Order: sequence, then structure tokens, then C-alpha cells
Amino acid sequence: MMRRSLFSVAMLIGMAGAAPALAQAPAAAPDATAPASADARLRQLFHDSDEANLRRNPFLAIFRGDYRYADRLGDGVSDAWYAAERAAAEHDLAVLHAIPRDRLDPVDRIAYDVFDYQRKEALADFQPDMMALTAVRPMNHLDGLHIYYPIFASGHGAAPFRNVKDYEDNLARHRQFVRLLDLMIGRFRQGLASGVVETKLTIGHVIEQLDTQLRDAPEDSPFYAPVLDFPDAVPEVDRPRLRDAYVREIRDGIFPAYQRLRDFLQNEYLPHARTEVGLSAMRGGERMYARLIEKDTTLPMSAEEIHDLGLAEVARIRGEMETIKARVGFSGTLAQFFEYLRTDPRFVPKSCDALRDGYRAIGRRVDARVREIFSTIPRSPLEIRRVEPLRERTEAAGTYMDGTPDGSRPGIFYYNCYDLPSRATFGMETLYLHEAVPGHHFQLMLAAENADLPSFMRFGRRFAGMAFIEGWALYAETLWDELGMETDPYQRFGGLNDEMLRAMRLVVDTGIHAKGWSRERAIRYMLDNSGMSRTDVTAEVERYIATPGQALAYKIGALTILRLRREAEEALGPRFDLRAFHGQVLDTGALPMPVLERKIRDWIAAQRGTRTAR
Repeated sequence: MMRRSLFSVAMLIGMAGAAPALAQAPAAAPDATAPASADARLRQLFHDSDEANLRRNPFLAIFRGDYRYADRLGDGVSDAWYAAERAAAEHDLAVLHAIPRDRLDPVDRIAYDVFDYQRKEALADFQPDMMALTAVRPMNHLDGLHIYYPIFASGHGAAPFRNVKDYEDNLARHRQFVRLLDLMIGRFRQGLASGVVETKLTIGHVIEQLDTQLRDAPEDSPFYAPVLDFPDAVPEVDRPRLRDAYVREIRDGIFPAYQRLRDFLQNEYLPHARTEVGLSAMRGGERMYARLIEKDTTLPMSAEEIHDLGLAEVARIRGEMETIKARVGFSGTLAQFFEYLRTDPRFVPKSCDALRDGYRAIGRRVDARVREIFSTIPRSPLEIRRVEPLRERTEAAGTYMDGTPDGSRPGIFYYNCYDLPSRATFGMETLYLHEAVPGHHFQLMLAAENADLPSFMRFGRRFAGMAFIEGWALYAETLWDELGMETDPYQRFGGLNDEMLRAMRLVVDTGIHAKGWSRERAIRYMLDNSGMSRTDVTAEVERYIATPGQALAYKIGALTILRLRREAEEALGPRFDLRAFHGQVLDTGALPMPVLERKIRDWIAAQRGTRTAR
């Protein structure tokens, strides 16, 4: 929650035999007549906490396919919301700590530890000293309701449009959306008064995004799209009325609110926004960055330690790139090889459709091999879809949005066609492994589909830290050999290029936010050490500026998973089963790195017939 809004979190993400069952049935309340054992008390807490969370944050419920509160958007901005979240975390921890952990079975202890970690993290984020640095910066160009909500409400997002009630609920949410935009202006004003402000760069991009949406006529807006194609369950007699209501809500509600926000940012806020892009230049920024490192890596690491680790990884990967350069017979320097890869037409997709077809072909190849190293496959389908023009300019080359556990909404791998000449074909295989299969789609949907997990572990990844989620996706890239990918040396270079990106992030993110690096210095460093295009590098650097710390999670998490795999391989020798290892990593949802380490070492000990000290 530190600077990623409730709404961005919602947009955002078995195994060896049967998954071990937790004492949890998230779909129904526990049996009130059951004995008050430690397991029953834990189950009751999980159920009660989840139900209360969905009432406070109905937006999250909708993303889970739970439409009980679908006429509400929720808050995420007001003082009352922050107070309620802080009180909920305090209450949950008090109840949890009254449950004797030593009376739980080993798997339930994992749930106990994750819940304890998550609620403590939430409580830390909602303390006044942190809120003074976060609540007053309610959006930027990568993290804001103004970009998530139009997609959500477009008929192509999570909002349901099955019947008249769904359409009416959407209108009710629109009215709440307008209220939230005005509340955000108030938060920005508080930041102006306290001297805690966003950067000129990020706010300039927000203004551009608002201008893009305001250029549309109401009937061309994403908000109008649901009434262009009604389902059969909406009677003909209701359709004209709903079309008129949607036009009015856009014309008289949403667009004026956008205009108020846009004018405030342009005329009042932008002149006082920060020129310097790093948190080190913001009041309280050093303290906040240390907190973000802790939150996103879930490990006790300093900015200096991460910076040095990144420099070492960059040097190692450059050596492997030199090997590929020699293998393809390129006689120039590595910098010249990078430029060749950026500019040679052979590596440019012929069209956006060709890019889509290429990803579909890669998907078929991965699907043919993936069961060799995974024993459980998500039931949820995967769709490959182009990034919407609304957000393509500032989006990464690929992103993922998870589906619903019942499969009614598929997981979506988004590919970006913006500035098509910059979309190198040699990076396609590794991008698919990361964003789709067996990366985010596997990790997020296997957790969501596992009804034996408590809901906070199935869906509550916003408090688990990004190291597991993004670390798993980067680890998935390292499975290229087992999956028969990257046999072409240029695709192997693409894999190294993406690995280099994650290593450079350690250097650049800490450089910007702890060492005072400028945007231009960060861009130059990434161009000098990779074959990435300037378009991609610029989007990446501006992402690190907007979301400090998040980019550190990838490499830190992947290195942790790789280290645990090596430990298991060395300890178990010929008894090591890669499918079983992957099951152990994935079958309890996203875990903080210390909890994952403990779990894997316990599993290794169980395989060897020994016990670990606890």
C-alpha cells in the first residue's frame, strides 16, 4: 500500500501431488459448533478478517468475482478509510497473537506466519509518519485511479455487465469515482502544504493522460463502451435509458471531474512539483525508501548492499552476452552489438498482428512442454491481448492481469505495440515466460484456484511483498532450457537481455532514489549495458521514478528462489524432483522470503527424514 494504490493492487500477480490443505474454507463461515481449537480459531480469524476487508474494499471483491458489494467502489483516499484499515490491522494482530501457534499443524503455521507478516506490514504502512509521505501523493502516471478505473469499467475489465443491475451498479460506482477524484485533489493540496510532492515528470504524464481521455466525445470514451453491446439479459426497453444515463454520467460527472483534476495539477501543483526525480530529494524520502526496500524485498537489505549486488550481476551477465556475440560471429564491441540488435530490421515485428501471432506460437510451444516440470496447471484460460492505446505509451513491453478463479474472466497477457520498431522480436520468448506461462499466470492463478488456502493467501498478495511474485516470474525465465525455449542464440540473448534488465534495476533504482542519479544518467547506464531500445529504457526509468523500490523485487526474489533450489538439489541429490520443488514454492500462494525459506528447508528435511530446528 505504500505508494501503490488499493486500485492498482487490484489490477495487478499444487503441485507435487495434492496441495496440503490448510484448515480453511474461505467460501463459507466456519462451523459455529466446532470446538474452539487453535485451528478453528485461526480459521475463524481468517474468515472474519477477509469478510471485513471485502466490506471495506469492495473494489477488491469485484476483482475476485464477488459481487455482493458491486454498487460500491470503495475509498482508499479519506482519513476515515485509513483509520479503518489501521484499526483492522490492530484488531487482526491482537486476535492472531492470542492463538497458540505451537498448537497448529506445520502447514497452518505457514498461514499464521504469513498473516502475521502481512498485518504487521499493513500496520506499518498506516502509521502517521508513513501516511504523511504517501497519502498526500495519491497518484502518478503508473499508479492512479484515473488509468485503472476506465479499463475496469469499460466492459473489458473486471466490472460485470450481465444484467440491468450490473449496469446500474456501474453508474453508482461512477458517481463515487467522481467523489474520489475530488478527494485526491484535497490530498495533493495537503502535500503542497507539507512540502511532500510528486515529481514534475510524473505529474506531467498524468496531465497528458487526462488530456487524452478528455479529447474523446462521451460516446467514444471507454466509460460508454458497455452500452454499445448489451447482453441478452438486458431488455430492449431498458437500453435507451441506460445509454442516456451513461452519456450524462460521463458528460456531466466524470469529464468535469477530470477537468478539475487536470486544471489543478497544471496550474497549482506542477509549478511546485519536484524537479529532482529521486526520493532522496523529497522531504522524508530517505526514510521512505528504506521502508520500500524492506517492503518490496521482504529482506533486511540496505540500498548500498543492493546497489553493489546489482553491479556484480551486471558484470556477470555482460560476460555471458560476450559469449553470445562470439557465437553469432559479430566482430564488433558489445556496445556495437547492442546497437545492431536495436536497429537491424530483422529484429523488428512486421506488424502488431505479427507480434500477437508470435506470442501465440510461443504459447503453444511452452504448453507442449510445461507439464514436464509442473504437476498442476491452472484451470483458468490465458488470453493474449494488446495493451489499450489509453496506456500503451507509458506501459512496459508486456504485463499480466489475473483472471477469476472460476474461469469466467481469463488471465490476460498484454503485449505493447506502441512504437513498434522498438519491440524487438528477440525478447519475445523470455517475456512470455515471465508474464504468462509459467510466470505470473501460473503463480497468481494457481493460488487463486486453490480453495484450500485462506482467502488472504489466495488473493491478498498486496501485503506479501513483491519479491515472491516478481521473483517467481523472473525465476520462470530461467526455465527456458527445461521448456525447450531460446534455442536460437538471439532468443538466448533476449533472455540475457531481460536478466540484465533486472540486474540493472538494482543499480538504477538505488542510484535514482539513494544516490541522486538523474533520469538521463539512468537512461545512459541502461543503454550502455543492454540491447534495449531507448523507448523501452525510457519507460523503465520513468517507472522506477514513479514506483520506487518495486523494481528491486525481481532480482532479489529470483536469486532467493534459485538459491533455495540449489540447496534442495545439493541436499537431495538424485531424489530431487523439480516438479515437487515447484509445487512447494507455489502451493501456498505468495510468501515473504523468510517464510518461503523456512518452508523449503522444512520440506528438504522431510524428504531426507530429518528435522529442522524451529
